This record gives sequence, structure tokens and C-alpha cells, in this order.
Amino acid sequence: MSVPSKSVFREYAESIVTAVLLALAVRTFLVQPYKIPTGSMIPTLIEGDRILVDKVTFGVRIPFTRLRLPAIRQPQRGDLVVFRSPDDNKKDFIKRLAAVGGDEVEIRDLRLWINGRPLTDPPIFQGIAYYNRGPYGTESKPVKVPADHFFFLGDNSASSRDSRYWGFCPKAKVIGRAFCVYWPPRRVRGLK
Repeated sequence: MSVPSKSVFREYAESIVTAVLLALAVRTFLVQPYKIPTGSMIPTLIEGDRILVDKVTFGVRIPFTRLRLPAIRQPQRGDLVVFRSPDDNKKDFIKRLAAVGGDEVEIRDLRLWINGRPLTDPPIFQGIAYYNRGPYGTESKPVKVPADHFFFLGDNSASSRDSRYWGFCPKAKVIGRAFCVYWPPRRVRGLK
């Protein structure tokens, strides 16, 4: 007695549906690709770079809820973080985390100061931090980051719309940590 075989169409359909569901699960819970649209992160990332973002480290957000799975670790100063724009929930940004809740941020002498000390680590913070006329980046006017919020800066301070303009980003808007450039091939590398 022979076992009835599935139709070729049904086998292909099941394979395609399984692959799509698996890809959606990976993208939703583990890793998501992004394309860099602007030069606000030069020299670390340039326009057109394609990056992968780890969603697990900072705690995966469960779709259609405000719940998150437990984080492996909290975001730390210097991390490259992808987050929803504080101004427009439809836009995602990537910036470098400069300060966390409780930190005092000041731009003085064209440098970024955190809690009264010039920030030098990671080395990208040793560059020039330009002033902003808004309330969050005015020269020698310290601001305190509220609890459960972050202060983000673009690596290309002269051409970055970041926390100096729109203020503090709530922790709930964090999507994940950028960990590598995967395209174009000549720029493939890990990110720090």
C-alpha cells in the first residue's frame, strides 16, 4: 500500500509559508536590517550602508504591546542604537548613546561633557560637538537626562539632528543595537 503523496504545488506552498514565517520571526525578535539614509553618522556609517541591528541585547519588544522580554544588558554610553524618532513614530534613527538617565550633559568648549568631565570614550566623542540654539545643546547650559531616557548624538555632529534638537529619547523607543555593516562588500565590518 502506498502513501498518498502531496501535490507539488502544496509542497512548494508549505515551504514558502514556512520560510516567510521563519524570516518574519527572525526579523521581529532577533535581527533586523536597516539602510543608512543620511550622513549624520559619518565617519562610522555613511549614506547607503546597510546594517544589522541586534534586538535581543536590549530586550525584544513584543509586537502590538508595550511589553519587552528581559534585556541581556542595558544600553551603555558609546553604543550605536536604533530607536523610533521622539518626534515621528514612523521614523527610525541611529545615533550614538552619549548619556543615560541621571547624567548631566553639557556642551562646553566645543566638547561634550558628562557629569562635569569631558567625554573621551569612545574616541568619537573626542571630536567637535557643535552647539545648538535649542534648549538641549546650548553652550555651557547643562541639562539633566531624566530617568528611563537617553541623550543621543550623531557622530557627524555638524550634520546630525539628534538630542540637541529634540531632547531626550524614552527608553521604550529603543529598538536595538547596531552591530555590523553587511553591505556594500568593501565596508563589511563589525561596529563598536
